[in-house]
Amino acid sequence: MSTQRTAAGLREKADKYTEFVSGGFGKDLAKRLGLPQPAILRRYSPGAPLVEGPILVVGKGAGSDAVANVLLDWHQDVRRHATPKEKLGAIVVVLDELGHPGELSEPMLAVGSALRDLNKNARVVSISRPAATGDAPAVAAARNGIDGIIRSLAKELRAGATANGVLLANGVAPASPSAMSALRFFLSGRSAFVDGQFLTASTEGTKEQAGWEKPLKGNVAVVTGAARGIGAAIARTLARDGATVIAVDVPSAGDHLAAVANEIHGTALQLDITNTDAGQRILDHALGRFGRLDIVVHNAGITRDKLLANMDAARWDSVIAVNIAAQLRMNEAFLASKDFAKNSRIISVASTSGIAGNRGQTNYAASKAGVMGLVRATAPLLAENGGTVNAVAPGFIETDMTAKIPFATREVARRLNSLQQGGKPSDVAEAIAYFAQPAAAGVTANILRVCGQNLVGQ
Repeated sequence: MSTQRTAAGLREKADKYTEFVSGGFGKDLAKRLGLPQPAILRRYSPGAPLVEGPILVVGKGAGSDAVANVLLDWHQDVRRHATPKEKLGAIVVVLDELGHPGELSEPMLAVGSALRDLNKNARVVSISRPAATGDAPAVAAARNGIDGIIRSLAKELRAGATANGVLLANGVAPASPSAMSALRFFLSGRSAFVDGQFLTASTEGTKEQAGWEKPLKGNVAVVTGAARGIGAAIARTLARDGATVIAVDVPSAGDHLAAVANEIHGTALQLDITNTDAGQRILDHALGRFGRLDIVVHNAGITRDKLLANMDAARWDSVIAVNIAAQLRMNEAFLASKDFAKNSRIISVASTSGIAGNRGQTNYAASKAGVMGLVRATAPLLAENGGTVNAVAPGFIETDMTAKIPFATREVARRLNSLQQGGKPSDVAEAIAYFAQPAAAGVTANILRVCGQNLVGQ
């Protein structure tokens, strides 16, 4: 079987157009011609400020006060009222007490009046509750209205700014550790290519970790499909955040796999994940070398594209075998092990193809939609012991694979999102690293799109 890999590709590639229009002559030319003007995104780097400028907190009630106090504890410059012409790094609007759509007007118009003062790469983040069965119609309407607001606002923002939301499950307070971990992710450069999306804080969670620079210190993680591309980026990012990483890929990728493992001071495990004993072999490797296994990242995947009318059993079955059946079988082994039972993390790589579909990818879309179903059904099985399971769904990511797309098609695909550019493998890796953090203990069963709000699906 060929090297297992994500469909997004093999390594980060440059978007020359974005670089050209980011300043000087190129910027002026694009403006005169009415061409897209994507911004160079603010991505995470250790030691960088959480945001660049003050944070405006909009909202009334105890929830907004509590969120403002947490931000102050993070040593942020917090405003409760906008100062005209003062550049803002972020706006956080707390709407947890909404009871009627009429109550949206005051806070959202306050946000709107401050938008022109946002810095480049600023953040807008809502904190609210989702509509739930049993809600009064007015309450459900108000809560659902926030979904439309954030997704629409994300399409209006420019200069690399994004809009996202934190949803509070029943009983979860706005300033709970789980909600604040999601807020911190959305405010930070880790979420550079996440736009128009929501994360649900399912439980109160646990107290946030003290060390945000090395949040995974002491943890052991396994990453499948780690020899190249997104998998290698995931391995590097987890190692950067303090984890000891076991890099897994097929034997034919052995040289690349060894190079990645050596670079991050981890270990390499050559393994075909479709083997029936793959999960146990990973456990044996982790426990034999390190005595524990805390984090599993299911990244390995393949594509075998054909229109359904031309699809054969080999193409269909191989994609299902690698992309979803192997995960199901490995998870059974992990969940059966007492050494992976407490505070464990499983993160899968899905795809926007599994949300919106894609021509010629019925097999691939089936497997990636299947990953989403797996995540939601597995969450209760891990919750009893403090574990979580989530997935990221990449959109157009700059890789060797997307670089082979014909130029015109590639350019259109790049610009069909709110940020008007492709993402990087590191963008996917940052989202996965967030889900792996101890601070995300109350964030589970989420499917987070890393796509710049691509114009497909939700």
